[in-house]
Amino acid sequence: MSRFDVVAFDADDTLWQNEHLFIEAQRMFKGLLSRFHPPDWVAARLYETEMRNMQHFGYGIKAFALSMIETALDLSEDRISGAEVRRIINAAKAMLAADVELVEHAPAIVEALAGRYALMVITKGDLRDQHAKMARSGLLPHFTHVEVVSEKNAASYEAILRRHRLAPERFLMVGNSLRSDILPVLSLGGTAVYVPHVLTWAHEAAEPPAPNAPGYYELGDLTGLPGLLDRLESLTR
Repeated sequence: MSRFDVVAFDADDTLWQNEHLFIEAQRMFKGLLSRFHPPDWVAARLYETEMRNMQHFGYGIKAFALSMIETALDLSEDRISGAEVRRIINAAKAMLAADVELVEHAPAIVEALAGRYALMVITKGDLRDQHAKMARSGLLPHFTHVEVVSEKNAASYEAILRRHRLAPERFLMVGNSLRSDILPVLSLGGTAVYVPHVLTWAHEAAEPPAPNAPGYYELGDLTGLPGLLDRLESLTR
């Protein structure tokens, strides 16, 4: 009998590249406002606006676009032009239409594990956007469930486990965010595998668990996941 009923994956920057789109948009945005403020100041004010607006707009590209527009109006004292606002909107549309670039090794690892486990995606952000990326990724046929949530915390994971009748100790989560993918799952008694990404949004930063924390594992990339699962399965025999 397998140790895990479900192996779940984060999506953005775990299965496909995502943060680079936001970095490119911020580069444009800082240039757009360069006549008003230095780039670092613009970036810091944009981040503050995003954090303040999270309760209203949540996560995702559309929320990011609204925060860019608000920040541009604030920092320019409403002097930014309609044409410049249109540049921000067009940048957001380009982000939404961008090709889904899969993380290296993700297709092979997902395909291999789909033959052994029920797979689930748990991601946060805009419902339409995340489902569209999942469909365009080509990975959807390998996943039994796709969950898009407004926040990834202990309460949201607990609700998912309850809805799918999963025991925490038989659930494994793989992701690149300590804050969203690892710490909440560990707090429930699940297993969490941290796979860092070179680009990670500052909001997702958190202090890592102790290396020997129960249920916590870290891998350099996804290629180590099948071997880790083999080792964990052997412990149950």
